[in-house]
Amino acid sequence: MPEKRALKLLPWGIMLCVTLLLHLAARLWPGFAEWYAVQVYPIFVGTLGRFCSLFPFSMIEISLYVGIILILAGIAAVLMKKLSLRRALWILGRTLVAIFFVFTLNCGINYQRLPFSERAGFNIQESTEEELIALCERLVDEINEAAEEIALDEEGYCMLQGSPVETAREAMAAAALEYPELRGYYPKAKPVLSTWYLSSQLLQGVYSPFTVEANYNNGMPDQDKPSTICHELSHLKGFMREDEANFVAYLACRASEDAQFRYSGSILAYIYSGNALYAQNPAALRQVREKLCEQAVKDLLNHNAYWDTYRGKISEVSDKMNDMYLKANAQRAGTKSYGRMVDLLLAWNREQGVEELEWK
Repeated sequence: MPEKRALKLLPWGIMLCVTLLLHLAARLWPGFAEWYAVQVYPIFVGTLGRFCSLFPFSMIEISLYVGIILILAGIAAVLMKKLSLRRALWILGRTLVAIFFVFTLNCGINYQRLPFSERAGFNIQESTEEELIALCERLVDEINEAAEEIALDEEGYCMLQGSPVETAREAMAAAALEYPELRGYYPKAKPVLSTWYLSSQLLQGVYSPFTVEANYNNGMPDQDKPSTICHELSHLKGFMREDEANFVAYLACRASEDAQFRYSGSILAYIYSGNALYAQNPAALRQVREKLCEQAVKDLLNHNAYWDTYRGKISEVSDKMNDMYLKANAQRAGTKSYGRMVDLLLAWNREQGVEELEWK
């Protein structure tokens, strides 16, 4: 009897050991995570991701609902003594090991790879307040230019037309022409059915390593959706850091031929850069903000109003959990790591300035 139990435990023990060894290799063996992200991870994107892309709905969302039902059914079975507690814990343990294994393959290792900024050759350095002001002014110009071409709904807010999912894939492909790190296949992003669930956590989107899917919150204002979709798609290239995913989203939206995407990407970058400038010099931000067109001001107010309605205890708990998750995956700044996007934008803007001087 003990031997049979040992045989049943063996494959799950091996799976757990392999998972832990992969984590150790990614953290301790220089180059392993980068090799894995470039050579191995794309296989899962091209197989599991491609399969899940065939379905019009979010596979991970449906799986989550099914999982909740199974957990409740298991609890009921234990209480009704139709399932022993020992058997229930055995099933739960195996499930957790499998989840940990799949997470590691499609997400965990990638956290240890080279940052996109390093792969793309961006020079991150300390910047002056004048450089930050110049960046904000450049983003305002981009917003105002794109705002002239976007469609509006009956209330005068930005309204998406066409298929943002397909346009996002095209935008990522366009960005890949300049940044080869972004080349490759992109599964279709999926809108979630339960927008309240994401909004209450102040989440615009989420990447699922278990189905290799990019999911986005379809309930938020339209100007947030293009940059969010591109953000989640960047994770499908193995770039897991949130600050860099935002930066990649900006680059992709900027490369798009669709004005709605350029508008969304520039607004995303302006929000982060404007917040950084406000912390340094509120008066300077007010002067920059005065140059924003009325349409952009209206959409930004709509953005703030939407997310303000969901701020509360749930969002606070979610933020703390997200902070712990990021730190556990080597993003030491936790949720504050999102602020690094401004450093990336400044590095990009500095590079653009050099290119413009060389062209002249």
